[in-house]
Amino acid sequence: MSSSRGHIQFDCFSSAIDIRELKILDIRSGNARRTSTTATNVHSVPVAVPKGDPRAVEKLNSPQQCSKSYGERHLDALGQPKGFRRRHNSWSSSSRGPNQATPKKNGVKNGQMKHRDDECFGDGMEDDLDTDFDFEGNLALFDKAAVFSEIDTSERRNGARSRGTPQDQTPSRYRHDENILEGKPVVYRQIIVPQPGAKEYCTDSGLVVPSISYELHKRLLSAAERHGLSLERRLEMTGVCASQMALTLLGGPNRFTPKNLHQHPTVALMCGPHVQGAQGISCGRHLANHEVEVILFLPNFVKMLDSVTNELTLFNKTGGKQVSSIKDLPDTPVDLIINCLACHENTFLMDQPWYRAAADWAIQNKAPVLSLDPPVSGQGHAVEAKWSLSLCLPLPLAEGAGRVYLCDIGIPRHVFQEVGIKYLSPFGCKFVIPLHSA
Repeated sequence: MSSSRGHIQFDCFSSAIDIRELKILDIRSGNARRTSTTATNVHSVPVAVPKGDPRAVEKLNSPQQCSKSYGERHLDALGQPKGFRRRHNSWSSSSRGPNQATPKKNGVKNGQMKHRDDECFGDGMEDDLDTDFDFEGNLALFDKAAVFSEIDTSERRNGARSRGTPQDQTPSRYRHDENILEGKPVVYRQIIVPQPGAKEYCTDSGLVVPSISYELHKRLLSAAERHGLSLERRLEMTGVCASQMALTLLGGPNRFTPKNLHQHPTVALMCGPHVQGAQGISCGRHLANHEVEVILFLPNFVKMLDSVTNELTLFNKTGGKQVSSIKDLPDTPVDLIINCLACHENTFLMDQPWYRAAADWAIQNKAPVLSLDPPVSGQGHAVEAKWSLSLCLPLPLAEGAGRVYLCDIGIPRHVFQEVGIKYLSPFGCKFVIPLHSA
């Protein structure tokens, strides 16, 4: 039995007599030809036959080949030609010991690196370390004018902007609040008064705000009232600006949130029977409308100004507390004290017992004080203030007035010009701005 290409499958135990069935498998056709119709045996081992060697087939069919063990057949297969296919021996790849590592290549590269190390760290470099470097001589070799001339020539050739003095240079980057287009030079003194006061202030942006005397201040308010800015409108505007500043001092949006409804801020409002007191009552009304617990102190007077009476009537509609005795004021510190006790004209009020008692309570309470429209520095201050709020233009205040703020009460520019003041608003986008001593 011979085949040009195929596999021979046979069963054997110990001799050729035990052969029961012999099959020839054709790989190309996929069909198996049987030479006998006897029953199949359990053990079958496919063996590959080399191409073009009929003697190999006869050798496999011999009884001696079938009687050989697996090890003997394996040793015989090692001597077969190259075309003979045999199973891969996995033992040969794992026969190397665990301590036997793959040898590394030690070629020309290691020699080159070693040669470079010898050049860098060898003994030959130590001879040059004894001589010092001549800094002055090497600096004299540098021609600074020639180098900068070459750089300027290269920049002009490439179309780049040449260097110049710092005044001639145009910045390549601008600030977020800087105008790219060139405008008119900034004039910081935009308010000019006929009779400058004793002090000058400036805003955060650098604008100069001069102080004015109380006489000029009174003329300005009278001119505004003649043109329609009545006292009631002025009180309302002052109350809005003062309450807005007070709300900011009390904490602003961090304090007035729905989560803090259980701890409303408390403000003590100290007022007298005059226009400054009416301004304070207007401020207290706006604070009470913003859920601030306002305690208004106002002594009992037989006769008060109509503006004070009207503002007091509106305040009582807010649910705020009004007291006329110092004993009814809280013993614990409050969040803020708004001082409206002093007056610009009636300085004799500072000698009244109620004024002294109210000033002593404010000092002992240890709460921060905001003075609303305080008088000029010559009259003094019974209560030291941390902040002071002036109207339209500041008065020359004393050191006890604290930090000065300015509020806009809506006086038009032509009204300022009528009293001889060249005016340009320093408020910008705000109604209350801080002032700094110039």
